[in-house]
Formats: sequence, C-alpha cells, structure tokens
Amino acid sequence: MQIDWQDFLVRHDLLWDRLPTEWYEAPFLGNGMMGTMILKDPKKGFRLQIHRSDVQDHRDNSHGSTPYSRPRLPIGHFTLEPVGEITGASMRLDLWNAELRGEVTTESGRIGFIVIVHSDEMAIMVQLDPSPGEEGCRWQWHPARAVSPRQAYGGWRLMKDYQPNPNHRMDEVEGVRMSVQPLLVGGETATAWSEELDDERRTLYVTVAHSYPEETAKREAAATIQQATAIGFRNLLERHRSWWHRYYSASFVWVPDTRLEGFYWIQMYKLASATRGDRALIDNHGPWLQKTPWPGAWWNLNVQLSYSPLYASNRLELAESLGRTLDRNFQNLINNVEPEYRKDSAGIGRVTTQDCIGRVGVPGRTDRGQFKVPEVGLLTWACHSYWLRYRYSMDDQLLRDRLLPLLRRSINYYLHFLKEDENGILHLPLTYSPEYGSAPDANFDLALLRWGCAVLIKTCRRLEIDDPLLETWRQTLEKLAEYSTDKSGLMIGRGVPLERSHRHYSHLLAIYPLYLLNWEQPQNRDLIEKSLNHWLSLDEAHQGYSFTGAASILASMGKGDEAYHYLNGLLGGTHPESGEFIKPNTLYQEAGPVIETPLSAARSLQDMLLQSWGGKIRVFPALPREWKDVVIHNFRAEGAFLVSAVRREGQTRFVRILSLAGEPCRLKADFGGPMKTIGTQEIWTNKAGDTEWSLELEKGEEIILYSGDEAPNLTIIPLTPNQDQRNYYGLHEQLR
Repeated sequence: MQIDWQDFLVRHDLLWDRLPTEWYEAPFLGNGMMGTMILKDPKKGFRLQIHRSDVQDHRDNSHGSTPYSRPRLPIGHFTLEPVGEITGASMRLDLWNAELRGEVTTESGRIGFIVIVHSDEMAIMVQLDPSPGEEGCRWQWHPARAVSPRQAYGGWRLMKDYQPNPNHRMDEVEGVRMSVQPLLVGGETATAWSEELDDERRTLYVTVAHSYPEETAKREAAATIQQATAIGFRNLLERHRSWWHRYYSASFVWVPDTRLEGFYWIQMYKLASATRGDRALIDNHGPWLQKTPWPGAWWNLNVQLSYSPLYASNRLELAESLGRTLDRNFQNLINNVEPEYRKDSAGIGRVTTQDCIGRVGVPGRTDRGQFKVPEVGLLTWACHSYWLRYRYSMDDQLLRDRLLPLLRRSINYYLHFLKEDENGILHLPLTYSPEYGSAPDANFDLALLRWGCAVLIKTCRRLEIDDPLLETWRQTLEKLAEYSTDKSGLMIGRGVPLERSHRHYSHLLAIYPLYLLNWEQPQNRDLIEKSLNHWLSLDEAHQGYSFTGAASILASMGKGDEAYHYLNGLLGGTHPESGEFIKPNTLYQEAGPVIETPLSAARSLQDMLLQSWGGKIRVFPALPREWKDVVIHNFRAEGAFLVSAVRREGQTRFVRILSLAGEPCRLKADFGGPMKTIGTQEIWTNKAGDTEWSLELEKGEEIILYSGDEAPNLTIIPLTPNQDQRNYYGLHEQLR
C-alpha cells in the first residue's frame, strides 16, 4: 500500500466560504461521545454547539413514551463574540486530521481558529489566533433548557403537562467554571470550561459529564478540564491526529466517481466521530443533537443501518459499541417484556436511549396506545447486526458468551406465540411490520424467526453445545408458515398486500439484509424481482433509505448500473445543494435530523464492490459498466478474510485473500481468463466453471489470484486522478 493519505483525503475535505446557518450545512466533529458543530449566531459571531451522546433524562418509562420520559437532552452552546461585525469567513474540515481550521474576518481584524474534539480525552478544544484589533473577542456560554427535543420541536408532537427539568446554575469546582443542570428525578449534567493563553493564542477547553442517579458529574468534569490543560493543546493535538491517521488506514477504496468516493470517505469520518467501541451507541443523531422528533435510538431500522458499513470497511472496533450496549443492558432487555415472559425471553421497543429501556408489546394482544400492535422483531434484527460483528471476526468467545444468550432469548419470545394449525403449520399472531401495519404471519417476523433459528442451530453445532431447545428450533424451521405472496410478490403478511407506498422495506427483509431469499437461488429470482419492482413502483412515500435499500438489493442481484442509479438518486442532481435527501455536509433529514441514511449509502457502495453473505466472497459483484478502474484494499469479508482487488481497463487484475481465522473460503471473481496464483495453497475449481473457487487457507496465510501472462503490479495506490477534482461537500463557490 503506497498511499499518501493526506493528499488523497484533502480532495474530499468539506469546504466553506461562508458561515453556515443550519445544522445540515455545518461542519461536525466528534469522538464517539462528545461532539460539536459551528454555526453563525443570529446576533453576532458564531456558535460552538456542545453535545454529548449519553446526556439524557431518566424519568419513569412505564407508559412507553421514551421521547418524553428518557430522551437525550440538549446542553447549550458558546458564542464567540468578535469586536467587529463579521464580514467574511472560510473553513476547511480536514478529514485526515479530523480538525476544523478556519478564519473569520471582521471590521476590526481577523480571527483564525482550529477546532478539535479530542480522540481520547472528553474535551472539545478551540484555539484562537486573533489579529490586532480582535484581541478583545470573547466566549460567552448559553445553556439550553433541559427539555425533550421532541417537546421543543413542537407542532403535533407536543405533550400536555410536560414538566421541564429545573433551570441550570453556575458553579465552580477546584477553580474550574461550570454550568450544572440538575434533573427532576436526580442526577446532573455538568459543562465545564477553561481558557488558557499560549504564545498569544487562546485555547478554550470544554467538557461535559453526566451522572445518574449520583450527582458526581461536577467533579468528573473538573478533573477532565484539569487533565486536558495540564497536557496542553499541542501535545493533545499530536495524539489526536495520530489516532485518526491509524483509523483511516484500516481499509481503502478508490472509485472513478469523485462525488461518490468523497461521500464514502466522509461517512468513514462520520462513523468514528459518532462512536467508538467503548463509547456511545449510534442513535438517530450521533453526538449532534438538535430540536427533533427523534431524540433517541430507533431500533426499527435506524440503528441497524447506521452500523451496516462498519463490517466490510474493516472497522470492527467501532461496531463493538452496539454489542457492548446490548451486553451491559442485558437485564433491561429482559425487563422490556412482560413479567410472565422474563424467565427466558428478552426484547427491545422501537425507541430507547443508551440504556435500551423500551417496552415490547405482546403478539396478538391489543393494548392501548403504542402497544396496540406489537413490534416484536427489533431485538432479533439488532442481533443480526451483532451476528455480523461475529461473522467478520469469527470470535467464538464473543459468540458463546455474549451473542448466544441474547439471540436465544430473542427467539424464545417468538416461540411463546407460535400456534400450530390442523395441517401442522406454525403461525404467528398479529404483529407489526415496521412502518406499514399489522398482519398475522408478517413476513418481517417470519424472516427474522427463520434466520434466528438457523443461526442458533449453527452456533450450537460450532460450539458443540447440546441445547435443550435444538429440536424446537429445528421443528420451527420445518413447520413455520411460508412467506405470504401475491401476484406482486412478497406481501406484508397473511391477508395484507402491499397496497400503498412504503418507504421501509420491512416486508423484504428476507431478501435484504438476511439473504434468505437470494439471487443465487434460481427458484426465487422471479419472486425477488417482482417484489422489488412492486415496492419501487409505489414511490410516493419513499425517503433516502428507500434508495439505499434498493441499491443494496439490486447489488445482490448483480445489477450494478441500477444500483448506481439509486445511489446517484440519493446524492441528488449535479451537486448536494440541489439534492432532496443528502445535505451539503452529508447529513440527512426526515422531519428532523437523522443520521442513518448516508451511512447506509456507504454500505450500498460496499455491496457493489464486495459481498460475502452465504459463505461466499464475491469480488466486484455489481459494478456499473462505466467503472473500468476500481481499487479496494483490506475490505473484510465474512469468515474473517481481508480482501484486496484491483480492476483496470475493465478487467480484474488481481485478488488477494488473507485469512485471519483459517475458515473455509469460497471465492467468486471474474478474471476474464485462466486463473493463476501466487502462493502454495491448494485450489479446487467449482462446478460453476472458471469464476468460483474453493481455497484452503490456514490462519495467517494469504493467496493472490490473477490472470494473464505476467504477474500483476500488486501496489495499492489511487488510480489515475479523476478529471473532476471538486470538493463536493460543504458550502463554497465550486458548488454554486
């Protein structure tokens, strides 16, 4: 790998030649827990927004209204108030260094600045370099009211008799200034800061701590500020940059589309800004909370889509935040089901915050309110994401100790409600297919139940566990009702056709992402095509993730041009400012800000470049015809393989496979000619001819496959620079 990362990423930096006024225009920075955005202040100067992902309310949630009882809470912002009125501004979000550099000009001078959210320390830092005339610029703290963002959003989402938390109070602990926000039910949030002078530059250090039910946040915040100022800005900046430089090199992608390539790398930056393995779950906002109807984590698609690009991109350490969130809240997941099912079951409601507290309805039961129609498959879908974390690492300890107990309880919940008819067929009662409606034998739930039972059986076989439920899982797979279909393909469920536009593809889950019905099953091709075409034909309600779902399904069918069409449709027009979905900073909005759709678009691109479901690695399975040159390096595949491949002038020049776990390997790749190898491993050609092979690789072994008279150049580099060299994102002259 010979990549000048700084030179490569600089062409994808986000640029601004004016201060943004809205969140969807603003630069964003984060460290997996804390975050900030920079926005023009309506009065004077600009705002430094302060965010932390685990700052939330903790009220009783027995009524199931998480967006009011246990939502994330806003914190506040600083304003930088210059001496003179601002006359101009420029900023660059430097992806390689994960820092924002900028300058504002005023009637009195100029103020240069650097902003980072430190990779390790819980600190937001801003270093100012004011010119003569602006030495008097100053920071001013503005606390936010600690009310539910859904309540603040207003409109039809107002809750009657909602009681705000008490007002904040100013305090000082061990010489550190802070703003303390007490909560009605106990606990507190403390925002602390200090400003230091260093060689005529001024550095603001800010941190936030949250504690519940204890009131220890003040001491924690003060200690963090003291530690950061003792280390100093320059040392912290060096450590920060080093972390990010290591992060980027985990894998590499080059495609002949500057806009899409840049969009992909911004999502890689966004992911590491939004989460780390030991930090916050990615909820609907990442760290950057705004007024919104969605102040938490939605488990009916959003969480799963947000994590979907981490596996193939070889960034499993970030995906750990999902698994660890489920692990540490295991008892809460049990308590989410009704008491009579807690002995062996668990579940998760549609909406939670970091604590995973969210009631689950009972299939077939018609309670009042949110639980009139139970949405029971969401924990099983989350377990599928957890399963991918396992499949891409083959960590059997994770499987045995962490995933298996959770998946077992999730599937047990379904088993309580299966009923056998006179023909011996097992049926599910009324459940909710996300975002559409209720149905018995909902295809969403049938797919998840099938997948879960099959995985439990495979797991017990691999780990040599004689589970007492093995026969029950086998019988469930043998007797479970078939998916309901009609002339248009897959229905919502038994007796419920897809009759209106449906932005969600919940009824298609068996096709994607579960691949239970897939294009490599000739008997299912007609059903897959009819189902997809019918869903896409009813497009009035489609939103951004409808485009990414369509792109990934089409990629699984090998239809690269069509998949590329939907990704381009998501990105919108000639440049982002004309797009309906993706905003100038690559964030996304449906009623309020949400984060999952752009991240899932990165997964869709990955699906065009590499797929590994079903125990087979498929290299370049769905490339657009116009993409003659493509490079991937250290993409991860199921079975714990690292895959590198280069395509030049429309021909795959080589594929390199490195086994990290010694698992069986099946490979599908089209070299356009007889295949040769570099390596000593034995290879068997499958019946599929000269495009599929079985490889025997021990742990740590690798093999290179190629075609042609000479061994290929094995250097991984960006290929010929694209003629289009614009930086596509941000707010700047190139995009007007």
